[in-house]
Amino acid sequence: MGNERGLTYAGTGVDVDLVSRELEGLARILAPSAGFRRGVGEAVMENGYYATALRLTADLALGLCTDGVGSKILVAERMGKYDTVGIDCIAMNVNDLVCIGAEPIAMVDYVGIERLQPGMLAEIAKGLLEGARQANISIPGGETAQLPEVIRGQKPGHGLDLVGTAVGLVPMARLNSGADVAAGDILIGLASTGVHSNGFSLARRALFGQGRLDVGTHVAELGRTVGEALLEPTRIYVREAMDLFTGGVTVKALCHITGDGLLNLNRVGAAVGFEIDALPPPPPIFDLIAKSGGIDRAEMFKVFNMGIGMCVVVPPQQVDRACTIARKQGASPHVIGRAIKGPEKVVRLARERLQGHDTGFVRF
Repeated sequence: MGNERGLTYAGTGVDVDLVSRELEGLARILAPSAGFRRGVGEAVMENGYYATALRLTADLALGLCTDGVGSKILVAERMGKYDTVGIDCIAMNVNDLVCIGAEPIAMVDYVGIERLQPGMLAEIAKGLLEGARQANISIPGGETAQLPEVIRGQKPGHGLDLVGTAVGLVPMARLNSGADVAAGDILIGLASTGVHSNGFSLARRALFGQGRLDVGTHVAELGRTVGEALLEPTRIYVREAMDLFTGGVTVKALCHITGDGLLNLNRVGAAVGFEIDALPPPPPIFDLIAKSGGIDRAEMFKVFNMGIGMCVVVPPQQVDRACTIARKQGASPHVIGRAIKGPEKVVRLARERLQGHDTGFVRF
């Protein structure tokens, strides 16, 4: 439950619960389209576990997902710095793809612009290129549209939206929705690089509104300016994930920790919950957001990744091997908890005394 005097995500105009309900209705309307195609292109995985998959052959599927950078773009606009948001766009897509077992191979981008500013597209392209390098994918094409009557920026003419659609290949035998997770399996959290690309409506309101900070404000705890900390690119976990898949580890589930924070663990197909009792301290940007906005811990854990960007579920006997593989790619793995018996799906944060279902965290 949020602090009555503090900020909440809903208070910024982002009604997550309403979006969830409306998306359920949208999915029901579109569900019959699954029957429009059989054989090649037939859906072989429900859309909802981060990405979906389409049959190519009896042994191979095409992973498919789409996502954008969101209002992190407004921080880039405020700083006049666009050379990293392309990394975020790549990351938000490929990190979803690997969760179903797919190896990302390509992404196409869409850039919607209020009015084209000199050099803006070139700066965005630098980030896209770096993200593609990190993810080992190509960017074979994309689309740009100038929409001055649709898109509005904080600075006149500088409005921008950046979205991508990524594809990957996944052996049918490796398709993963977390359905095999069992009580006692171990939960490994891979550290995030900060806020990543979710929750920026709340972060911006807390820092720039209630906290009266600016992107150029240097904060000793951060060791840099607020804007620099917020624009830290989303970590791309593709190489770690691919090494886990091919390194002899039984990956029971991969969960990209984005909007809804660790509640994303409830997406796994198995009827299990998760007990989390060893979270590492979150990066200092999260404490600054919470203090600036007077935001309750329950709300922080509902909205942000709080220092964990990807979770891996493995059998107990494979924990050391999985952590070793992740470290070889520069990741920081932490054993943070374990799967517990269902049937009710719940994420319990023992140290915080918070318990989460689909609608958020409450104290216990």
